[in-house]
Amino acid sequence: MTPAAPTDDRLATLLDREAIRELRMAYSHCLDRGDIAGLAAVFAPDARLEVTVGVMDGLPAIQAGLAAAFESFDRDGRGRYPFLHVVANHVVRMTGPDTAEGSCYLIDFETARKPEPDPLLLLGLYHDRYRRIDGSWRISESRLEVVWPPADTAV
Repeated sequence: MTPAAPTDDRLATLLDREAIRELRMAYSHCLDRGDIAGLAAVFAPDARLEVTVGVMDGLPAIQAGLAAAFESFDRDGRGRYPFLHVVANHVVRMTGPDTAEGSCYLIDFETARKPEPDPLLLLGLYHDRYRRIDGSWRISESRLEVVWPPADTAV
């Protein structure tokens, strides 16, 4: 049997995991509110993002790419993404004192169309790497794997 880590170490790990989980929620809120500037508190300056609208390297490219996507998706002129990003089942594994990796589910609803047949846009799985920079956790790599709808029918 392995002895338990000291309480202070376990508490620090728990706080790190919670800070990392909050990044994914903050990302969803930034998208759903059109808060492109807020992404600076989510991503590392040299982060890589792979999502349905493309692959972006570096925070400026991520902000520009998601801003362009925002404009193209805001078909009704509502001033926000017509989607609601829900994340769940977030698993975080510490890989070092300042690094971690994790995954979580994405349930993405479209809010600008009628609910027939239903508002579900896609189901996905985020694969992430995280890095602590100047005391704050950031996403350093994120890749979205769309698991539904199948690739031949994806939006």
